[in-house]
Amino acid sequence: MTTIGKGAIWQGVRWYLRELTGESQYERYLERHANEHPGTAPLSRREFERRRIDAKDATPGSRCC
Repeated sequence: MTTIGKGAIWQGVRWYLRELTGESQYERYLERHANEHPGTAPLSRREFERRRIDAKDATPGSRCC
């Protein structure tokens, strides 16, 4: 049996929370934008989040509010 260090556990928890909250989506957007649209400026973090939230509000799905 191997022992997992506290650093590895913290990294796993941090990764999970970033994925759960959507925080890592901006980094993925920047990577994709650089590959698909080289030479053009990406959205700012603020504009990206605004559009992401607006899109979620337009299709609430099973959310109650």
